[in-house]
Amino acid sequence: MKEVVCAALKVLPRGKKARAQALGAALKSVYPEAFCALEYEADPFRLLVMARLSAQCTDKRVNQVSKALFSALPDAASFAAAPLEQIEALVKPCGLYHTKAKSIQDFSRILVERYGGEVPRTKEELLALPGVGEKIANLMMGDVFGDPHIVADTHCIRLSGRWRLTDRRDPARVTRDLEQIVPKEEQSDFCHRVVSFGRDFCRAQNPDCAACPLTK
Repeated sequence: MKEVVCAALKVLPRGKKARAQALGAALKSVYPEAFCALEYEADPFRLLVMARLSAQCTDKRVNQVSKALFSALPDAASFAAAPLEQIEALVKPCGLYHTKAKSIQDFSRILVERYGGEVPRTKEELLALPGVGEKIANLMMGDVFGDPHIVADTHCIRLSGRWRLTDRRDPARVTRDLEQIVPKEEQSDFCHRVVSFGRDFCRAQNPDCAACPLTK
């Protein structure tokens, strides 16, 4: 796929840190309210499960699947006790359902056994859960526990490259680069706004550059 040359680079500051700050302000004007696209109803456990399901799956599909999923299995104890085959059948539309179902049941059992069914509050504890990597842990820390972090999903990686904020493609390296230039207190909201912008304007294919608000 041919690389997209972002026209907004002509009007954005040259330095990466200044460019990130300008982009943060511009995105905030387009999306005053930053929000997570996963509809988890303020339930930390739901967000943890839905974030795991979102791997190589759209948030829209995860939101749809989660309605029946949490109707049948509303909490960690339910997932821990359910037959694995039931979980697999419920999450199958999200793809990779064998792996996802097993890791969700495995971390549900850990939550029940070690944390009384609650989601742990530290990044280190989250990263120790099966199937939970840095992206999920950072999402949880920012959206649930008020400790903003960079969430390097596909939109964030793609747009950070187009905006020349990083020349990396690896999520961990993109995370490290953005941590250096996006103010700590704005990192979670910045990433949520990038996701919205990536869906509305700066898509992977056929980006709507003519309507891009960053060039206005």
